[in-house]
Amino acid sequence: MDAFFQTYFDFTIIEDNFGYVLEGFWWTIRLSILGGILSLLWGLVLAVLRQLPGRAFAPVRWLTVAYIDGLRGIPLLLVIFLIYGGLGALASEGVIPEAIGIPRWFGLPSPFWYGTIAITLTYGAYMAEVYRAGIEAVPSGQTEAARSLGMSHGQSMRFIIVPQAVRKVIPPLLNDFIALMKDTSLVSVIGLVETVQAGRDVYSETFNASALTLGAVLFLLVTIPLARFVDWMINRQNLKVQRGVP
Repeated sequence: MDAFFQTYFDFTIIEDNFGYVLEGFWWTIRLSILGGILSLLWGLVLAVLRQLPGRAFAPVRWLTVAYIDGLRGIPLLLVIFLIYGGLGALASEGVIPEAIGIPRWFGLPSPFWYGTIAITLTYGAYMAEVYRAGIEAVPSGQTEAARSLGMSHGQSMRFIIVPQAVRKVIPPLLNDFIALMKDTSLVSVIGLVETVQAGRDVYSETFNASALTLGAVLFLLVTIPLARFVDWMINRQNLKVQRGVP
């Protein structure tokens, strides 16, 4: 037991490397926030495109479904490698501008942006399905009422359907955000020193896993309150539904 605590809870190593791991966690937070916001927006766009009516928009719907199914079926780690290698190769061959192929926007390193793009593309597909479930959960009478008032499909989606759908799916979207935050550790494979990579660096130098334990604690400090917030929102929605039942 002493060996276990010495390996995973050596407070001397934790204290000596706290700043380094915390700096990695700051990269994790930035990746999570930016990737989460962009995924929410991209997912909503995909969900709306999938709901376009009529035969004229059938190709758009098919392409959207193919994209969602494809990105949900490919591991995020593989998407990161494809974005990292693909954009860099296209930039080196002059197919796309170097500013796009090797992004260093706002002074942030290119691995950060490769990771953000990969997270957005992948989790946008997951969140699109969450949005779709919320849109389809809105009673069809809402759409019919909006159309009877002279609203177009776009207006009824913008002002009636989507606002109601978003309110319904906030808890599952937050669950996806928790998963997204944990998956930011995969960006370490292309050179970004986030929380997990920082812990591994310390482990390779000291052969002690206490820095990894510190990283796990930092994750829990964010994910556990988010999980309890999701539970609170679900209970709140359930209470509202129960009040509406005679």
